[in-house]
Amino acid sequence: MSRVVTFGCRLNAFESEVIKSLTHGEDGTIVVNTCAVTAEAERQARQAIRKLRRENPDARIVVTGCAAQIDPATYAAMPEIDRVLGNAEKLDARSYAGTERLAVGDIMIARDTAEHLITGFGARARAIVQAQNGCDHRCTFCIIPFGRGPSRSVPLGALARQVRALAEGGVREVVISGVDLTSWGEDLPGKPGLGQMVRRLLAAVPELERLRLSSFDVAEADEDLLRAIAEEKRLMPHFHLSLQSGDDMILKRMKRRHGRADAIGFCERARALRPGIAFGADFIAGFPTESEAMFARTLDLVDECGLAFLHVFPYSARRGTPAARMPQVPKAARQERALRLREAGGRALDAHLARRVGSAASVLVETPRFGRDRDYAPVRLDRDAAPGAVVAARVMGADAGELRAALTG
Repeated sequence: MSRVVTFGCRLNAFESEVIKSLTHGEDGTIVVNTCAVTAEAERQARQAIRKLRRENPDARIVVTGCAAQIDPATYAAMPEIDRVLGNAEKLDARSYAGTERLAVGDIMIARDTAEHLITGFGARARAIVQAQNGCDHRCTFCIIPFGRGPSRSVPLGALARQVRALAEGGVREVVISGVDLTSWGEDLPGKPGLGQMVRRLLAAVPELERLRLSSFDVAEADEDLLRAIAEEKRLMPHFHLSLQSGDDMILKRMKRRHGRADAIGFCERARALRPGIAFGADFIAGFPTESEAMFARTLDLVDECGLAFLHVFPYSARRGTPAARMPQVPKAARQERALRLREAGGRALDAHLARRVGSAASVLVETPRFGRDRDYAPVRLDRDAAPGAVVAARVMGADAGELRAALTG
């Protein structure tokens, strides 16, 4: 039986499930699905590869993913690795039977998406589904378009078949994921948008209990999506936003499509349409040329948008990106700002959880005494419940970044 080791994003997690189905029966093979979003992600992958070789001297180690796509020569030169596959090649079963050391094509001509049908997601109650891949934008800090290629959408019919198969297999919640999710549909007939996709998908798969969206850009959040937020109760009231900064000048230098006011406006409108909604966001601390005053505007945005769940990264220069050639913020300052932003996120999460005390919860159980509520709040249960079940509970308190809840069913 093959083994797949996954780094990075939700898209990689979905594609690793596809790889498992493609390599079923490949005894003695270890596939490492890498990430290239930061230099640290690549370092961790290389470290893991060396450790895997030490612990599995006779295994066949195949490395793929964004890092392998962007810099195949580096991975092909590692003596621990037997074969390097590109991001397109990793989704072709024939690639795992090949013997040449390097099989990495030009991802910029890729037009396919992972439409492989998977019927389960390991032992997890929540499954990730790829709706879109690639990106046509060029944020100055980001290398990922060169690992993923151009934007391309999974047609709604294929998407519905995948979600239905998972729901029929017992999955209660599906997370729709993509590199640039709000660009879904731009390459499809009629150019349907993300809001249309959500509404049509829920109508096509009535057996799915919970639908969640992964990170998206507020610049492309259309009226259809806002209507879905207001009307589709099976669409979970938690949205993770790709914000990156709260300062307009830094956003321009990042070549982002939104401004500070766009982020605040979207959160205000969505909250008015769906009271109790929760927001998360990605932020980069210490982007080149960021002053202390610019960083302060990012800190302020946490409160102004009412964010509860933060993913914070100190800026990591990626060779080949425009931002790597800009005047750099000292590494110590980047790390210190990231720490302050994480601390602000911790306080924001505590405040969000405190407001939940006394309320009802609908918890998707992940382990016998832990799960997530509809707003993605982590919930510690007072007694065991079956993993994969959705259980009713009453929130009794909040501490250590979690809700404490008593089962009521």
